[in-house]
Amino acid sequence: MTKKAPGIDGITGGIYLRTFNTFPRLITAIYNQCQKRGCFPKKVEIAKIIPIIKPGKEKSMDPFKYRSISLLNMGGKVLEKLLISRINHHVYKHNLLTDRKFGFMSQKSTTDAAMEAKKIIQPVLENRGLVIMIILDVKGAFEAAWWPSILQALKYLGCRRNLYNLSKGYFSHRTAVMFTNSVSIKRRMTKGCPQGFCCGPGFWNLLYNSLLKLELTSN
Repeated sequence: MTKKAPGIDGITGGIYLRTFNTFPRLITAIYNQCQKRGCFPKKVEIAKIIPIIKPGKEKSMDPFKYRSISLLNMGGKVLEKLLISRINHHVYKHNLLTDRKFGFMSQKSTTDAAMEAKKIIQPVLENRGLVIMIILDVKGAFEAAWWPSILQALKYLGCRRNLYNLSKGYFSHRTAVMFTNSVSIKRRMTKGCPQGFCCGPGFWNLLYNSLLKLELTSN
C-alpha cells in the first residue's frame, strides 16, 4: 500500500506507515474501536475521482469513455481491508457463497468458469447436439451496486452486528470529488462500489450470491 496514490488528504502510504511505526498501539486501538463500535469515520469517506480514458476510445465523444478511478485516504483503505477481510472470513468459514461464482473468488479464475462450461457443452457436442450460450454483460455493474441489497445480504448471511454496522457506516455520507482545471465538483454517493474501493469485489460477491443460488428449470 506504500506505493498507492494518496487520497484527498494527500497522506501517502509511506507517511501512514511511519506514523504506525511511531504509534503502533494508538493506531491499533483506533481501528479496534472502529470495528468494535461499528463506526466508519466520515473523514475517510471522501473519494478523489481521476477519470481515465478507456483503451481505443480516445477520440470518442461519449462521456462513458472514461473509467473513474477513486483515490481514497490511506486511513480509510486500511479500515476497508479490515472490514472486508472479516466479512470474507465469515462467509468462507461457513461456506456461504455459491460455487457458481468464479470472479473475485479465492483460488478461482476465468479458466475454472470455462472448464465448468465445457462439462455442460462437450457431452452435447459429442452426441451431435446443439448448444446455445447466452452471455450477459451488466453495464456499470460496480457503479450501480445497490447498498441496501448488500446490507440485506450481510444480514441474511449472519454476519456479526458490528460488521453490519461498520458496513452501514461505510455506505453512509460517502462523497466523491473531481477536480478539473480550476473547478472542483463534489457529489453525494448513494450507490456503487467504484474502482479503487478495497471492499468492492467482496461486496459484489455478496450482492450477486442470492441470484446465482437460484435453481433454474431443466435446460
